Amino acid sequence: MSDLQIPFFRPVWRRVVLVGFCLAWALFEVSRGAVFWGAVFVGMGAYAAYQLFVRPWPGDDDAV
Repeated sequence: MSDLQIPFFRPVWRRVVLVGFCLAWALFEVSRGAVFWGAVFVGMGAYAAYQLFVRPWPGDDDAV
């Protein structure tokens, strides 16, 4: 999970599903009392959100 900018994640719905799943799983873990694993999945979701929505995609012409 080091570089998520692959062609599979070009459609926006796949990116949203991945980030949403990580954050939903974090909520599940916290609700069951596993705060450590909840924090791990929040971190994974935040990293995925950065990789997929904030960082410019390779080959985009509008990236400065």
